[in-house]
Amino acid sequence: MESGKKELKDIMDGYLQHLYFLREAGVTELPLRQASVSESPVSTPSKPVPSGEAAAEKLVKMAASLEKCTRCKLHQERTHVVFGEGNPEARLMFVGEGPGRDEDRQGIPFVGRAGKLLTDIISAMKMSREEVYIANIVKCRPPGNRNPEPDEVAACLPFLLKQIGLIRPDIICALGSVAFQTLFGKKVSITRFRGAFYPWQGNCLLLPTYHPAYLLRNPAKKREVWEDVQKIMAYLSE
Repeated sequence: MESGKKELKDIMDGYLQHLYFLREAGVTELPLRQASVSESPVSTPSKPVPSGEAAAEKLVKMAASLEKCTRCKLHQERTHVVFGEGNPEARLMFVGEGPGRDEDRQGIPFVGRAGKLLTDIISAMKMSREEVYIANIVKCRPPGNRNPEPDEVAACLPFLLKQIGLIRPDIICALGSVAFQTLFGKKVSITRFRGAFYPWQGNCLLLPTYHPAYLLRNPAKKREVWEDVQKIMAYLSE
């Protein structure tokens, strides 16, 4: 009985978080008609199951191989390597800049305040964290949550690229300037480039938007992020 009440409470809490994000993003009304299965933004993955199983195994092995990584100075103060988590067949992959304090403690990406907001964004997209994949440019926390330095990015980026190569997402959503500039290969303004698709390595599309941590400091920008992720939803529903 108690477990049933807790499950219902968790469902209602998740739904309220979803509505809260939509309200903050400026959404004032919701459509009454529910989308059919064919119209849902979360469509059946187009990748064959065997490749996904192989990808999952390789991701697990890669994560294990990095547990004691000392390739850059970030290892000196870390608690955990934050490898990434999610669906190895994900059509959508989120990439941030690096772990924060909560992520370093738990070894899981985006679990602090910014992570809670990202979870709300994903929920507002009618998806769950289990359906997407979440990672960062660097896998160890930069001291004081500073931006990762060029040598740290250079040491860690090959592993992110291997993750992307195994998962083969249709879209990579770059969260913030560091993630976008690193993947895009140029120092450009995310304010100018956000919300548009850019071909990435001939295999998928790259869409930059603001980092959830930035939204915590600038909540008025949530409306723009909602516009950005709606484009992702529309693409995935095709």
